[in-house]
Amino acid sequence: MSLPTRIVMPATARKGQVIEIKTIVQQPMETGYRRDHRGAVIPRDIIKRVVVTYAGNEVFTVDATQGIAANPFFSFHLKAVETGDVVFTWIDEKGAETRQARRLQVS
Repeated sequence: MSLPTRIVMPATARKGQVIEIKTIVQQPMETGYRRDHRGAVIPRDIIKRVVVTYAGNEVFTVDATQGIAANPFFSFHLKAVETGDVVFTWIDEKGAETRQARRLQVS
């Protein structure tokens, strides 16, 4: 699975600075309760988990359910402590992953 994603975060920060990170993933988040034009159930297709790590440490996690909106948007704050990768992982209910990384340069 490779979902279209967008990540907005600064590329650089001062040590100790708190930065805001925003991300959105394009995913229809079908609940399994809706029906198509013929009356057939549209199969469930949701993102189950979002995990963000920074310099190898988990800093943000979401365990989603069918109640989350399509194309989910997340925003969180992070304290810059060292130069490292911020890795975003979206996992669907079948276990497929989409992974994106951004480097944060700390001075």
